[in-house]
Amino acid sequence: MFTCNDHTFVVCAYGESPYLSDCISSLMNQKQASRILISTSTPNKHIEQIASSYNLPVFINNGMPGIGHDWNCAISHAQSPLVTIAHQDDLYSPNYSIEMLRSVNASKHPLIFFSNYGEIRNGEYADDISILKVKRILLRKFARDGNSSIVRDKRRALRFGSAICCPSVTYVMPNLETPLFSSEMKCDLDWEAWERFSRLEGSFVYSPEILMHHRIHEESETTSLIEDNTRSSEDLAMLEKFWPKKVAKVIHRLYSVSMNSNTL
Repeated sequence: MFTCNDHTFVVCAYGESPYLSDCISSLMNQKQASRILISTSTPNKHIEQIASSYNLPVFINNGMPGIGHDWNCAISHAQSPLVTIAHQDDLYSPNYSIEMLRSVNASKHPLIFFSNYGEIRNGEYADDISILKVKRILLRKFARDGNSSIVRDKRRALRFGSAICCPSVTYVMPNLETPLFSSEMKCDLDWEAWERFSRLEGSFVYSPEILMHHRIHEESETTSLIEDNTRSSEDLAMLEKFWPKKVAKVIHRLYSVSMNSNTL
């Protein structure tokens, strides 16, 4: 039985995000408190001052910066069985920790927990835009049953794209193989991780409650990767893990349209 003492929120901070303090505040306001720390490859006064104001430790990553490397470092800094990588621009519901612990403890062999989510666009909450509705359709099985350990079910949720929102995920470390993330991918490293996890024994655990909001803005890493076409090539490589190459190319042409949902 996991408790809040087994859980760590690791805030991945970089640069001088104007949203970092709001993200941390949402974690501090959890109804069931978890440990919080900051992980960064770009130490600076902005991060140090915010960390000091919340009395949070800052861990500086060693090695060459990169999304996969930074996320793997964040996991290693936590040193707890349950880890949530909180993205510095996002906001978490006060119920996140409570619902996560309840759901994980209800599963026999959980791999990851993830939740429904909304977006923040131009400062406005957007919970029912088209791309989110599509993702919820892909997750109908999980919304109905709460979790599934069946490989086919886990892969069905991933075959048209990553329906799992990365910052909503809590990793159950005793049941996963490390490192969690590939350093070879720049954009789809979360989708690539879910694909690997889908083949492991254990459950994907889901809450249909909106427990966090993901911020879409022009300075985000995902937006910049879309603009330089990195995401397009990685999307095709991922689709080919689920479909024959000819079918994957057709889906990719349709799927590429959805990338516009990450632009403002």
